[in-house]
Amino acid sequence: MQASSSRSHLLFETLSLIAIFVVVHGFYAAYLRPQAQVTLAMQAEAMKADPNYVPERTFAVVAKDYEQEVCFVFSFWALIVMVRKGYLANKERTLVDKDLIGLREGMRVLPEDSREYLRHLDQLPAEARHSLLPRALYAALERFGATRSVTDASMAARNVCQMEADRMDTELSMTRFVAWAIPAIGFVGTVRGIGESLQQAHKAIEGDVTGVTAGLGISFNATLIALSLSILVMFVLHQLQLIQERMVLDTEAYVDDRLLRHLHVR
Repeated sequence: MQASSSRSHLLFETLSLIAIFVVVHGFYAAYLRPQAQVTLAMQAEAMKADPNYVPERTFAVVAKDYEQEVCFVFSFWALIVMVRKGYLANKERTLVDKDLIGLREGMRVLPEDSREYLRHLDQLPAEARHSLLPRALYAALERFGATRSVTDASMAARNVCQMEADRMDTELSMTRFVAWAIPAIGFVGTVRGIGESLQQAHKAIEGDVTGVTAGLGISFNATLIALSLSILVMFVLHQLQLIQERMVLDTEAYVDDRLLRHLHVR
Protein backbone atom coordinates (compact mmCIF):
# COMPACT_ATOMS: atom_id res chain seq x y z
CA MET A 1 0.00 0.00 0.00
CA GLN A 2 2.84 2.37 0.84
CA ALA A 3 4.49 1.72 -2.54
CA SER A 4 1.20 2.41 -4.31
CA SER A 5 0.73 5.61 -2.29
CA SER A 6 4.26 6.76 -3.16
CA ARG A 7 3.64 6.15 -6.87
CA SER A 8 0.38 8.12 -6.73
CA HIS A 9 2.14 11.01 -4.99
CA LEU A 10 4.91 10.98 -7.60
CA LEU A 11 2.39 10.90 -10.44
CA PHE A 12 0.43 13.78 -8.92
CA GLU A 13 3.56 15.87 -8.40
CA THR A 14 4.78 15.25 -11.96
CA LEU A 15 1.45 16.01 -13.62
CA SER A 16 0.85 19.08 -11.46
CA LEU A 17 4.31 20.46 -12.32
CA ILE A 18 3.63 20.03 -16.04
CA ALA A 19 0.19 21.61 -15.75
CA ILE A 20 1.48 24.60 -13.76
CA PHE A 21 4.31 25.18 -16.22
CA VAL A 22 1.86 25.20 -19.15
CA VAL A 23 -0.52 27.60 -17.39
CA VAL A 24 2.16 30.02 -16.13
CA HIS A 25 4.13 30.04 -19.38
CA GLY A 26 0.91 30.55 -21.34
CA PHE A 27 -0.02 33.50 -19.12
CA TYR A 28 3.44 35.02 -19.54
CA ALA A 29 3.47 34.55 -23.32
CA ALA A 30 -0.09 35.65 -23.98
CA TYR A 31 -0.48 38.52 -21.54
CA LEU A 32 2.25 39.47 -19.08
CA ARG A 33 5.27 39.97 -21.35
CA PRO A 34 3.30 41.81 -24.09
CA GLN A 35 1.77 44.01 -21.38
CA ALA A 36 5.21 44.70 -19.91
CA GLN A 37 6.59 45.65 -23.34
CA VAL A 38 3.72 48.07 -23.92
CA THR A 39 4.18 49.61 -20.47
CA LEU A 40 7.95 50.00 -20.90
CA ALA A 41 7.49 51.59 -24.33
CA MET A 42 4.98 54.09 -22.93
CA GLN A 43 7.28 54.89 -20.02
CA ALA A 44 10.24 55.42 -22.37
CA GLU A 45 8.21 57.92 -24.42
CA ALA A 46 7.04 59.67 -21.25
CA MET A 47 10.62 60.00 -19.95
CA LYS A 48 11.73 61.49 -23.25
CA ALA A 49 8.93 64.05 -23.08
CA ASP A 50 9.34 64.84 -19.37
CA PRO A 51 12.77 64.47 -17.68
CA ASN A 52 11.03 64.51 -14.27
CA TYR A 53 8.74 61.60 -15.09
CA VAL A 54 8.98 58.70 -12.60
CA PRO A 55 8.09 55.30 -14.16
CA GLU A 56 5.50 53.22 -12.36
CA ARG A 57 6.58 49.77 -11.13
CA THR A 58 3.67 47.67 -12.38
CA PHE A 59 3.43 43.95 -11.68
CA ALA A 60 3.93 43.15 -15.37
CA VAL A 61 7.21 45.06 -15.43
CA VAL A 62 8.47 43.59 -12.16
CA ALA A 63 7.60 39.96 -13.05
CA LYS A 64 8.33 39.90 -16.79
CA ASP A 65 11.74 38.15 -16.80
CA TYR A 66 12.44 34.43 -17.11
CA GLU A 67 13.78 34.05 -13.58
CA GLN A 68 10.53 35.33 -12.12
CA GLU A 69 8.57 32.96 -14.35
CA VAL A 70 10.54 29.97 -13.06
CA CYS A 71 10.05 31.18 -9.49
CA PHE A 72 6.28 31.34 -10.00
CA VAL A 73 6.21 27.85 -11.53
CA PHE A 74 8.13 26.32 -8.64
CA SER A 75 6.18 28.29 -6.03
CA PHE A 76 2.73 27.35 -7.35
CA TRP A 77 3.83 23.72 -7.70
CA ALA A 78 5.16 23.58 -4.15
CA LEU A 79 2.01 25.22 -2.79
CA ILE A 80 -0.31 22.79 -4.58
CA VAL A 81 1.71 19.78 -3.38
CA MET A 82 1.73 21.07 0.20
CA VAL A 83 -1.98 21.92 0.22
CA ARG A 84 -2.73 18.36 -0.93
CA LYS A 85 -0.50 16.86 1.75
CA GLY A 86 -2.12 19.09 4.37
CA TYR A 87 -5.59 18.04 3.24
CA LEU A 88 -4.67 14.35 3.45
CA ALA A 89 -3.10 14.80 6.90
CA ASN A 90 -6.18 16.64 8.20
CA LYS A 91 -8.40 13.95 6.71
CA GLU A 92 -6.47 11.24 8.59
CA ARG A 93 -6.51 13.32 11.76
CA THR A 94 -10.32 13.28 11.81
CA LEU A 95 -10.15 9.56 12.66
CA VAL A 96 -9.06 10.40 16.21
CA ASP A 97 -12.61 11.65 16.83
CA LYS A 98 -14.06 8.21 16.03
CA ASP A 99 -14.31 5.05 18.09
CA LEU A 100 -12.56 2.54 15.84
CA ILE A 101 -12.44 -0.51 18.12
CA GLY A 102 -15.49 -0.15 20.39
CA LEU A 103 -13.78 -0.14 23.80
CA ARG A 104 -15.82 1.45 26.55
CA GLU A 105 -14.57 2.74 29.88
CA GLY A 106 -13.62 -0.07 32.23
CA MET A 107 -13.35 -2.77 29.57
CA ARG A 108 -10.30 -5.04 29.61
CA VAL A 109 -8.61 -6.60 26.59
CA LEU A 110 -6.77 -9.87 27.11
CA PRO A 111 -4.27 -11.31 24.59
CA GLU A 112 -6.83 -13.86 23.38
CA ASP A 113 -9.32 -11.02 22.73
CA SER A 114 -7.02 -9.24 20.29
CA ARG A 115 -8.33 -11.15 17.25
CA GLU A 116 -11.85 -9.92 17.90
CA TYR A 117 -10.74 -6.29 17.88
CA LEU A 118 -8.54 -6.86 14.85
CA ARG A 119 -11.68 -7.90 13.00
CA HIS A 120 -13.22 -4.53 13.92
CA LEU A 121 -10.33 -2.82 12.15
CA ASP A 122 -10.55 -5.19 9.16
CA GLN A 123 -14.15 -4.08 8.63
CA LEU A 124 -13.15 -0.44 8.11
CA PRO A 125 -13.28 0.97 4.57
CA ALA A 126 -10.07 0.33 2.61
CA GLU A 127 -9.09 4.01 2.55
CA ALA A 128 -9.48 4.38 6.32
CA ARG A 129 -7.88 1.01 7.06
CA HIS A 130 -4.59 2.13 5.51
CA SER A 131 -4.49 5.41 7.44
CA LEU A 132 -2.00 5.91 10.26
CA LEU A 133 -4.33 5.43 13.24
CA PRO A 134 -5.85 2.08 12.17
CA ARG A 135 -2.38 0.79 11.24
CA ALA A 136 -1.01 1.76 14.66
CA LEU A 137 -3.95 0.11 16.43
CA TYR A 138 -3.61 -2.99 14.28
CA ALA A 139 0.12 -3.27 15.02
CA ALA A 140 -0.44 -2.88 18.76
CA LEU A 141 -3.21 -5.50 18.91
CA GLU A 142 -1.33 -7.93 16.72
CA ARG A 143 1.84 -7.63 18.81
CA PHE A 144 -0.12 -7.89 22.06
CA GLY A 145 -1.80 -11.10 20.90
CA ALA A 146 1.53 -12.61 19.82
CA THR A 147 3.74 -11.61 22.77
CA ARG A 148 1.21 -11.03 25.59
CA SER A 149 3.19 -7.88 26.45
CA VAL A 150 1.70 -4.40 26.83
CA THR A 151 5.16 -2.90 26.45
CA ASP A 152 5.66 -4.67 23.12
CA ALA A 153 2.23 -3.50 21.96
CA SER A 154 3.13 0.09 22.87
CA MET A 155 6.46 -0.15 21.04
CA ALA A 156 4.77 -1.59 17.93
CA ALA A 157 2.31 1.31 17.75
CA ARG A 158 5.05 3.90 18.30
CA ASN A 159 7.23 2.31 15.62
CA VAL A 160 4.39 2.64 13.12
CA CYS A 161 3.94 6.31 14.08
CA GLN A 162 7.69 6.98 13.85
CA MET A 163 7.96 5.35 10.43
CA GLU A 164 5.01 7.41 9.20
CA ALA A 165 6.62 10.60 10.55
CA ASP A 166 9.88 9.69 8.79
CA ARG A 167 8.04 8.95 5.55
CA MET A 168 6.20 12.29 5.59
CA ASP A 169 9.43 14.11 6.38
CA THR A 170 11.19 12.36 3.47
CA GLU A 171 8.38 13.27 1.07
CA LEU A 172 8.95 16.94 1.92
CA SER A 173 12.57 16.84 0.72
CA MET A 174 11.69 18.08 -2.79
CA THR A 175 9.55 20.87 -1.34
CA ARG A 176 12.46 21.95 0.85
CA PHE A 177 14.69 21.96 -2.22
CA VAL A 178 12.21 24.18 -4.05
CA ALA A 179 12.06 26.55 -1.06
CA TRP A 180 15.86 26.82 -1.31
CA ALA A 181 15.93 26.99 -5.12
CA ILE A 182 13.52 29.93 -5.44
CA PRO A 183 15.82 32.56 -3.87
CA ALA A 184 18.76 30.94 -5.70
CA ILE A 185 16.95 31.49 -9.01
CA GLY A 186 16.31 35.07 -7.96
CA PHE A 187 20.02 35.48 -7.32
CA VAL A 188 20.69 34.21 -10.85
CA GLY A 189 18.47 37.02 -12.11
CA THR A 190 20.35 39.47 -9.90
CA VAL A 191 23.71 38.41 -11.36
CA ARG A 192 22.34 38.53 -14.90
CA GLY A 193 20.97 42.03 -14.37
CA ILE A 194 24.25 43.30 -12.93
CA GLY A 195 26.11 41.76 -15.86
CA GLU A 196 23.86 43.56 -18.34
CA SER A 197 24.36 46.80 -16.41
CA LEU A 198 28.14 46.44 -16.64
CA GLN A 199 27.89 45.85 -20.38
CA GLN A 200 26.13 49.21 -20.70
CA ALA A 201 28.56 51.08 -18.42
CA HIS A 202 30.31 52.79 -21.35
CA LYS A 203 27.00 54.35 -22.39
CA ALA A 204 26.45 55.63 -18.88
CA ILE A 205 29.78 57.46 -19.08
CA GLU A 206 28.47 59.14 -22.21
CA GLY A 207 25.33 60.19 -20.36
CA ASP A 208 22.88 57.45 -21.43
CA VAL A 209 21.99 55.52 -18.25
CA THR A 210 19.00 53.71 -19.76
CA GLY A 211 20.85 50.42 -20.23
CA VAL A 212 22.36 50.51 -16.74
CA THR A 213 19.02 51.22 -15.07
CA ALA A 214 17.33 48.48 -17.11
CA GLY A 215 19.92 45.95 -15.97
CA LEU A 216 19.60 47.03 -12.34
CA GLY A 217 15.83 46.75 -12.71
CA ILE A 218 16.24 43.11 -13.71
CA SER A 219 18.38 42.51 -10.62
CA PHE A 220 16.06 44.15 -8.12
CA ASN A 221 12.89 42.73 -9.66
CA ALA A 222 14.23 39.17 -9.64
CA THR A 223 15.31 39.51 -6.01
CA LEU A 224 11.99 41.02 -4.95
CA ILE A 225 9.85 38.29 -6.55
CA ALA A 226 12.09 35.42 -5.46
CA LEU A 227 12.34 36.47 -1.81
CA SER A 228 8.62 37.21 -1.57
CA LEU A 229 7.68 33.82 -2.98
CA SER A 230 10.28 32.07 -0.83
CA ILE A 231 8.75 33.57 2.33
CA LEU A 232 5.30 32.37 1.26
CA VAL A 233 6.51 28.83 0.47
CA MET A 234 8.46 28.55 3.72
CA PHE A 235 5.45 29.71 5.74
CA VAL A 236 3.17 27.10 4.16
CA LEU A 237 5.87 24.44 4.55
CA HIS A 238 6.15 25.07 8.29
CA GLN A 239 2.36 25.01 8.63
CA LEU A 240 2.27 21.66 6.83
CA GLN A 241 4.95 20.22 9.11
CA LEU A 242 2.93 21.38 12.11
CA ILE A 243 -0.20 19.65 10.79
CA GLN A 244 1.66 16.40 10.15
CA GLU A 245 3.37 16.42 13.55
CA ARG A 246 0.04 17.03 15.27
CA MET A 247 -1.47 14.10 13.39
CA VAL A 248 1.28 11.75 14.62
CA LEU A 249 1.07 13.03 18.20
CA ASP A 250 -2.73 12.74 18.24
CA THR A 251 -2.43 9.19 16.93
CA GLU A 252 -0.02 8.22 19.70
CA ALA A 253 -2.28 9.82 22.30
CA TYR A 254 -5.31 7.97 20.88
CA VAL A 255 -3.53 4.61 21.05
CA ASP A 256 -2.46 5.26 24.64
CA ASP A 257 -5.87 6.45 25.81
CA ARG A 258 -8.23 4.24 23.79
CA LEU A 259 -6.29 0.97 23.64
CA LEU A 260 -3.10 0.52 25.67
CA ARG A 261 -4.64 1.32 29.05
CA HIS A 262 -7.26 -1.37 28.41
CA LEU A 263 -4.70 -4.11 27.76
CA HIS A 264 -4.21 -6.67 30.51
CA VAL A 265 -2.27 -9.91 30.52
CA ARG A 266 -4.57 -11.54 33.13
